[in-house]
Amino acid sequence: MSSIFLFFCSQREMLCGYLFYIFLALEVNALHATSRTEDFGFGIACPLGYFPCGNFTKCLPQLLHCNGIDDCGNQADEDNCGDNSGWSQQLDAIYDKRMSRYASQLETDECLIDSVPTECLCRGLELDCDDAGLHIVPSVSSNVTMMSLKGNLLKKLVANGFKKYQDLKYLYLQNNNISFVSGHAFRGLYNLTKLYLSHNKITFLKPCVFEDLHKLEWLIIENNTIKCVSSLTFYGLNSLILLVLMNNSLAQLPDKRLCQHMPRLNWLVLRRNKISSLNENSFSALQRLAELDLANNKIESLPPHLFKDLKELSQLNLSYNPIQKIQAGQFDYLIKLNSLSLEGIEITNIQRRMFRPLRDLSHIYFKKFQYCGYAPHVRSCKPNTDGISSFENLLASIIQRIFVWVVSAVTCFGNIFVICMRPYIRSENKLHALSIMSLCCADCLMGIYLFVIGAFDLKYRGEYNKHAQLWMDSIHCQLVGSLAVLSTEVSVLLLTYLTLEKYICIVYPFRFLKPGKYRTISILVLIWIIGFVVAFIPLSNKDFFQNYYGTNGVCFPLHSEQPESTGGQIYSVIIFLGVNLIAFIIIVFSYGSMFYSVHQTAITAMEIRNHVKKEMTLAKRFFFIVFTDALCWIPIFILKLLSLLHVEIPGSITSWVVIFILPINSALNPLLYTLTTRPFKEMINQVWQDYKQRRSSGSKSSQKMYGPSFIWVEMWPTEDTSPELTKPAPYTDSSEG
Repeated sequence: MSSIFLFFCSQREMLCGYLFYIFLALEVNALHATSRTEDFGFGIACPLGYFPCGNFTKCLPQLLHCNGIDDCGNQADEDNCGDNSGWSQQLDAIYDKRMSRYASQLETDECLIDSVPTECLCRGLELDCDDAGLHIVPSVSSNVTMMSLKGNLLKKLVANGFKKYQDLKYLYLQNNNISFVSGHAFRGLYNLTKLYLSHNKITFLKPCVFEDLHKLEWLIIENNTIKCVSSLTFYGLNSLILLVLMNNSLAQLPDKRLCQHMPRLNWLVLRRNKISSLNENSFSALQRLAELDLANNKIESLPPHLFKDLKELSQLNLSYNPIQKIQAGQFDYLIKLNSLSLEGIEITNIQRRMFRPLRDLSHIYFKKFQYCGYAPHVRSCKPNTDGISSFENLLASIIQRIFVWVVSAVTCFGNIFVICMRPYIRSENKLHALSIMSLCCADCLMGIYLFVIGAFDLKYRGEYNKHAQLWMDSIHCQLVGSLAVLSTEVSVLLLTYLTLEKYICIVYPFRFLKPGKYRTISILVLIWIIGFVVAFIPLSNKDFFQNYYGTNGVCFPLHSEQPESTGGQIYSVIIFLGVNLIAFIIIVFSYGSMFYSVHQTAITAMEIRNHVKKEMTLAKRFFFIVFTDALCWIPIFILKLLSLLHVEIPGSITSWVVIFILPINSALNPLLYTLTTRPFKEMINQVWQDYKQRRSSGSKSSQKMYGPSFIWVEMWPTEDTSPELTKPAPYTDSSEG
């Protein structure tokens, strides 16, 4: 378009000034439009966030690549999914391969070393003294090229201990008790290429300790207790390619350039130390560095130009650091970066601008799968799910997506049915019936909560990642989570109240402790008020509780996560391990006491026949009530306790608990407290008798009224009731049975 503009200007110079900005704007828009598609080498242009299926004219979204399923049909979406990171596995594989080859040839190769200790094995010019119980370095001929002293009892490396072994290329000193390394311990090892000092007790390395190791390529000092290093510690390592200092106690790197004496360094591993801060020039001398691993440290901030000189860096790992904020242009200089790991980091200011300059990035790792939407040009983004939700759906598993509707329907239908039918049950204890109806209302809220979760799962089906963060931060998620907590807490308190009421009536039947009408209504109102307060307090103070309900896709604050505020964590513990645990203990104790009391009464009342059979029936009912409570709450208590102990809890467990375990009480309470009780069964029996009589006689006058008796407490079963116990005369209130 610019060439057309120049030609037109040569013919019509008077209009150039007016048309210049028009053509410029059109060209910018065209460039902007073409930037939304990308050619991946097959002549196929895919929109942003989509990648081609090899040479097929088909593009698949980011979430379908490297997910273990052949979505393309030619396996192109599952090719090249491996990340080349994992230096330790590569090194171990190389070392194990070398040692296995060495072991297989030990018996055939002739030993060319003089004075070999009896505890050692020899092959050619290589000496193997692993696990030989040596306290000092063995003295052998100077022509040795490989010496393996792993698993011995060496405590120190003295000066000039290896000086005569100038042909030595490989030295393995892992798994000893080395705590002291002399400044001249490696003097004279001019041909050494690999040095292993892993799994020892080294706390300090003197300056210039490696100055003679001009040909050293690998230096592995992992799993020691080194607390500090200086810029001269690695002086002389002009050929070093790999430096591993992981699993030490480094608190900081020296202010001067750490690696100015290692110009060829390619891999630098500082994982699992205690580094809290970095200097802008810490890595400025590493012009050839390809992999930098800083994971599992205590780094809170990154200097803006920390990576400005790392033009060759291909893999960067910053995972599991308490980094509070990442600059928008933090990675601008890493033009060749292929793999970036930011696992375990809460990026509060995340934006696409951070990752846009990383055009060669093929693998990226986040803490939350929602962050993948900020790097749509990266083919492989992990994780794809948090166990509850996935890149595609609010509920990751198809089983969860189906059963959320099943459980919701069962819970809502059962409780609404009981609420509608309860007034027609001819129970004399109206206060008890009112409590049961209140319990059904609370349990019905759990069904509504699951219904809303299922509805939003349908709404976001196939594109949840685009809405995940907005959903968890939305007022809808907050209200839905509050509804679930309201249902849970009111149900727990009502079950406790009903249990105590039965406990008082059965264990103390003659003390007239049964609450009256006004007291019962007051208690029920108080329980609902407490439930509302508990559920909605986290919404009253965002600064203190932060996003209390928005830590996961189902909006239920079951377990503590890293970003959870201290106030929210304490509040959650008080509710789940305080109030609910105490309520559960009260229920278990009360039902145990009730069963014991009935058992003792049955033994003393000899006129009651078949009391053993009655006790077994009653025991079964007690067992199912306590069992359902335990099945619901014990897993929640365990999860909360594990979260306090900082045990990692998979998100899939949370989703199963919320969808299957938490609604157990809400779904079964109508069955336990109404549908299996004697009054309800007698009402159904009466309806059935009336129906049969209407069918047989065809007239209302011929109907025979059926008068059920209501002498039992409503939790008592109808099976195996003896005639002596069905006479209505001795009892006037069902709760006194």
